[in-house]
Amino acid sequence: MKITLVADVFGQTNNGTSATASRLVENMIKRGHEVKVVSTYKGDNENYYVVPERNFLIFNNYIKKINGVALGKPKKETIEKAIEGADVVHFLLPFKMSKCGIKICLEKNIPFTTAFHCQPENITSHISLQKVKWLNKLIYKGFKSRFYKNCLYVHCPSQFIADKLVENHFPTKNFVISNGVRPEFKKQESEKPQELKDKICIMLSGRYSNEKRQDLLIKAVGESKYKDKIQLILAGSGPLQKKLEKLGETIPNKPILCFLSKEELIQTINYCDLYVHASDIEIEGIGCMEALSCGIVPVLSNSKNAALRQFALDERNLFEAGDYHDLAAKIDYWIEHPEEKAEMSKKYLEFMEEFRIENCMDKMEEMFRYAIEQNRKKND
Repeated sequence: MKITLVADVFGQTNNGTSATASRLVENMIKRGHEVKVVSTYKGDNENYYVVPERNFLIFNNYIKKINGVALGKPKKETIEKAIEGADVVHFLLPFKMSKCGIKICLEKNIPFTTAFHCQPENITSHISLQKVKWLNKLIYKGFKSRFYKNCLYVHCPSQFIADKLVENHFPTKNFVISNGVRPEFKKQESEKPQELKDKICIMLSGRYSNEKRQDLLIKAVGESKYKDKIQLILAGSGPLQKKLEKLGETIPNKPILCFLSKEELIQTINYCDLYVHASDIEIEGIGCMEALSCGIVPVLSNSKNAALRQFALDERNLFEAGDYHDLAAKIDYWIEHPEEKAEMSKKYLEFMEEFRIENCMDKMEEMFRYAIEQNRKKND
């Protein structure tokens, strides 16, 4: 197939949606497909079509700081050139660049698919209004009326977000397909660094932002019976780093805040004792999935606005969202029951096999072919 991907975010390692887009392109090329990409990323590749960044004037630096990325400006001639000759076009985000591309596809009768990677709560959390239901509903309504009303096929990374689209009356056929975990993320021997040999290492992987709730984990450690022995490792980067460092001074062992390469991340996951994902908002949670694929036992938020519950094998893997006392109790439980933790680790290794990226890319190919076939039938 000749596939064109239109993605505001691409090529940045500090953003989950960008990383997802990169993996999609990489795997489709491996499978023999020709892939073109429209984005703001100035990569050294003739199939990368570069558009300028959108100008938000005085808010430019703020938007980049909060999201770690910039949105693309809808340059019609560039998008047209990238779409020309495509069998199918995939749009990643519901913003102006994709809206321009969909208009071109409709005019030229080119089949296309879209994705849902941006929850309204991802937007409202930046202004601490993520719990205002009517506002989130309004954004869903805006997404539907301004973008998804013209979309027949939507890639949903989790059943959770597919259910949200149904709940909000989106007129779309939803394909529930995980973004997938790369094969490198697997259980392997990994020794703790010498300075951590006597510590209980607990990890959280994710951008330092309001919705990821690293702050909740730090507070939970402060409540734990084992706080003197616990070493937190918060893998990521983001605008809340200084705030988290300051909060980390309230517990006996200051958290390690660091951005890790893929190799370092795999090594660190494999020597850690527990994994916590405390997010209030999460469409899927790639960082969580990568950790679980290595067999580490998790404690996950049961937030109604996150897909994390799908990864809980039983109630011991869940804590009450926003409740650091309950999180501390669950952490202490797993510390005190190492034999049960070892058994649960084996179960996670088996459970996570279905989320391997090869399986997920099979399903993405099926979605693309379905869109092409349905468009052909419509024209017959």
